[in-house]
Formats: sequence, structure tokens, C-alpha cells
Amino acid sequence: MSEHVALLTTGGTIASSRDEHGVSRPVAGAGIELDGVRVREVMSKDSSALNFTDLDTIRVAVVDSLAEDGCVGVVVLHGTDTMEESALYVDLFHDDERPVVFTGAQRTSDHPDPDGPSNIAAAVAAAQSEQGVLIAFGGRVLPARGAIKKHTTELDAFRSAALPRPKPLQWRPVAGIRVDIVALYPGADGVQIDAGRAAGASGIVLEALGSGNTNAGVVHAVKQAVAAGVHVVVTTRVPFGETSPTYGGGGGGHDLVDAGAVFSRELRAGQARIQLAALVAIGASDVVVHNSFS
Repeated sequence: MSEHVALLTTGGTIASSRDEHGVSRPVAGAGIELDGVRVREVMSKDSSALNFTDLDTIRVAVVDSLAEDGCVGVVVLHGTDTMEESALYVDLFHDDERPVVFTGAQRTSDHPDPDGPSNIAAAVAAAQSEQGVLIAFGGRVLPARGAIKKHTTELDAFRSAALPRPKPLQWRPVAGIRVDIVALYPGADGVQIDAGRAAGASGIVLEALGSGNTNAGVVHAVKQAVAAGVHVVVTTRVPFGETSPTYGGGGGGHDLVDAGAVFSRELRAGQARIQLAALVAIGASDVVVHNSFS
């Protein structure tokens, strides 16, 4: 069978058009015809509507495509809202030298000057020449791990911290696992942490302040959650830079570690949540979670 790139469509702006009211909606079928590219529709959803079941579906579709004779790489068309999460999810389990490249668009397919075609061309080229799980977008080809959408409308929308890639995990579905994100702020309390624990969350990601700080009330809630068997991972609302558990005083990062939390040094909340869910799915212990984020 001849060599080809598998192109998987999942929806998003790149596969959307605007109705008579100017509202963008995903449409079935991407209408893409390229030499050496085989298109398969996996789903047609806004990426903001994706859940863990959908992430499992995307991952299975990638693996199935790589199992096809002649497949040299995979391109995944995906909405930009949660592209960084889905790309990391595939990356966490990817144990193949062939590339998987995520791309999408900021402008709908019927825009007078769409950015989708150039992004697709760049993604297909990367799928024929690169390695690993990548995001090709706005003239950049970035590693999935550490990626973040940095602008809501600019065509060059993504950046990546280009973090070292750990050893791939053995895949287990994440559907049915609950991991919550709690955004912290001046005057935050433990109500949302307590609610996540009561709702059956296996993990909670704290989007903390600065290098990973909060207050004594939140630290107390974290200690209770950890005692109840909930994994708590600390990241920051600051876009880039390492977190560091150096502050004390009752609500600093050092106090969060003493309460049983683990620091994600570089991954921001969206990707930290995906990694934590994957670790929970494979039955990770506290030690494994700690080593995976440190």
C-alpha cells in the first residue's frame, strides 16, 4: 500500500462555517482532498465541548491510523480551545517514532482569508518529516508537551515551553475519571476544593498565584483532600516559568507541599489536569504522581 498521511477530523473552527447570523458552527466533513493524504472523520465537535471519552476516541483513532499499511504520520484537525489538552493526552502514551501533528484554525473555512489551508499544509509536511507529538500552527511547529494557547484571535496562537518528554505511559482510558481545576485568587477559600472532593474527584489541580502560593485556608482544605485520597497538583496562573515551593507563612508553596500537594513545575492547569487523569487511569501511586510532575 502506498505511503500516506492519515488526516483525522474532529471538528473545531477549521471545520466550521458561519450561518446567516454570523455564528460559527462545526459541519460534518472537512472537504479536504490532498495527494498522499487519507481523510477520516472521527467526530464533529467544538473542542470546548470535548470530554474524556472524546479524548480516548481521538487517541484510539490515532493508533488505528498508525496501524494502517503505509501510514507515515498522522494529522489531527482540532479546535484550538483545547488543542493543548488533546495533544498532550496523545503524547503521554505515544510510543511510535512516527509523528502525530495537531492543527486547526482561528478563522472559519468560509472566511475570505482562512488560515486553515496553510496550517494543514504545514501539519502534513511535519507529519512526513518530524517525530513526536506536535502542534503546527501559525507558522510554528511546537512540541505538544508544555504548549499553551496564548492569544484568542491571533493567527500565531500557540507557544510551548518545549519540556523534556517522559517515558510513554501504558494507555488506559480516562473516561469516567474526575479531575477538577480550582483557580485561586486573593481571598480564596477551600469551598471549591471541598466540593471537588465531595463530588468524587480523584484529583484536583490548583491554579495558584505566583510561583505556586495561596493562603492558609486553602492549605487546610488541601490537607483534608489529600487525607481523603485525592491527588492535589499545584500549578500557576502565570503563563510561563517554573513553579517553586519556596514560600512559607501558612499559605505558601512550601506549606502546600507539607499538606501533601505535588508541584507541576512547568505544565499549566489544562495540561496538568490531563497528565494527572492519565496517571490516575493507570493506577498511579502518590510516589509515581510526585515523580511524574517533579
